[in-house]
Amino acid sequence: METRRCEESCKTGEKDPTVDADLATAIMAHQFHPSVLGPEAWEGYIFSDLEIRIKESTDLYGAVLWPSAMVLCHFLENNCGKYNLMDKNVIELGAGTGLVSIISSLLGAKVTSTDLPDLLGNLQCNITRNTKGRCKYTPLVTRLVWGPEVEQRFPHSTHYFDYILAADVVYAHPYLDQLLDTFIHLCQANTQILWAMRFRLDAENSFVDRFRERFHLEELYDLPSLSIKLYRAWRRDTGTENQEEAAF
Repeated sequence: METRRCEESCKTGEKDPTVDADLATAIMAHQFHPSVLGPEAWEGYIFSDLEIRIKESTDLYGAVLWPSAMVLCHFLENNCGKYNLMDKNVIELGAGTGLVSIISSLLGAKVTSTDLPDLLGNLQCNITRNTKGRCKYTPLVTRLVWGPEVEQRFPHSTHYFDYILAADVVYAHPYLDQLLDTFIHLCQANTQILWAMRFRLDAENSFVDRFRERFHLEELYDLPSLSIKLYRAWRRDTGTENQEEAAF
């Protein structure tokens, strides 16, 4: 219900505080904390009626789970009819703790989960722990440094992705140019991008402006209480009609 109301609000351009509050509450309700502390600290999440246990690493900025990941996971779970990931090739950029990759795998996707080399150990641990014996396809965890390396690791001749997923990859880091180049390379004719973003500083706003020069951008969620927006994007040389058909 809250998803439908949010979509209607986005279409009309009206900002409904009730929609924001209800949706934000529903999203954050996925999280729970262990009732008893054990030898290993973890954060708990419920998606697809399954318990997901995520281990964070507080000494690595990218190994902390941020609310944008929960926003994207909530959307994927509640819109799996329109954005059906079953048997689709999906890549996640900046996967961090792996929650988005895990939920995508549980929804039937062939997932490639990527991040920097230092984060892969914790990422692999979380993904294996939460997908083994639960998923149709075993997710692939692999390194990806944004920029020139993407063409070497994912050449168009051998790699195609139906969806690019990204949660909280845009903030005041020095690699925004490389991130944009990575989106451009990976997004082919019928690829769709689902991107959750927390707005903090002007750097994020300017990135969105630059992103719009290369991609069509549709706002799916606007959550002022969380300072997060969720976008769908596709290449500007691909028509909107084709992309709408590809979503079904």
